[in-house]
Amino acid sequence: MRTNCLIMLALLLHACADTNKTVPVGRYESSPWGFSTNTWWVEGPTGVVLMDTQFLPSAIEEAIAIAENYTGKKVVLAFVLHANPDKFNGVAALNKRGIRVVTSQQVIDAIPDVDALRRAWFYQRYQPDYPEKLVLPESLNNTTLISAAGLTFKVHTLGASVSKAHIAVQLDNHIFVGDMLANKQHAWLELGLVNEWIASLELIKNLKPQYLYPGRGYAASPQLINEQIRYLHFVRDTVMNVSKCTPLDTGLKEGIIKTIEDKYPKYGNAFFLQLGVAPVWESACNKTY
Repeated sequence: MRTNCLIMLALLLHACADTNKTVPVGRYESSPWGFSTNTWWVEGPTGVVLMDTQFLPSAIEEAIAIAENYTGKKVVLAFVLHANPDKFNGVAALNKRGIRVVTSQQVIDAIPDVDALRRAWFYQRYQPDYPEKLVLPESLNNTTLISAAGLTFKVHTLGASVSKAHIAVQLDNHIFVGDMLANKQHAWLELGLVNEWIASLELIKNLKPQYLYPGRGYAASPQLINEQIRYLHFVRDTVMNVSKCTPLDTGLKEGIIKTIEDKYPKYGNAFFLQLGVAPVWESACNKTY
């Protein structure tokens, strides 16, 4: 069994305009065995709130330990930002501790099909560090404001992008977006929904955030949105320049991947492209673009 990697950055102390107080935000990143997944935590006056619940139960346990040991406060709430297992696999571990885990009903509806597919891929490979069964988060029931730990978060319900359904969580000018943004990391393009993804990013941009917290990589300024949009445009255009709606053979696929990697040589998780090129190709051929 591979161990997880704990990465504890210096706290990001950002001023909240509405309270004139700082918002302590910490980051836990899993090992590559857990797909280098971020769980951000926010310290409030009376507790801690987590953003996403990790791929491996052992990883969310470590994230909780870091947050609680550093702050001296208990985790009281967690959000699932979208329907991928690195976001929802830790729900059961959190519930066992009495911690609420919430998301939109749209994300909940999308989770079972995703879980069934990923369970076929990963359950045996990751034993004994994989959830025995799916446990769903609690529905927000279209609530846009939720208070916990002495803080009030605003939830934005978004459509398809990296997943079929997505939320972004806002605390003043801080926005947590999950894998909709990846800082110096390749995108998870399993659904091939590049146009929808770009549209969702434009909605986030309209919220005028000052601080953004991606699903992978470091926190960043709003410029990260533009970088992600440029990346998605490049991937889409690279595929469209090659695709004549002929079968995507190995040679064509590897050529596309090489072009993307040559453009972004320092980006992590390049293996994501192995799964992402074909759906983008299919979307191009179906004239989705």
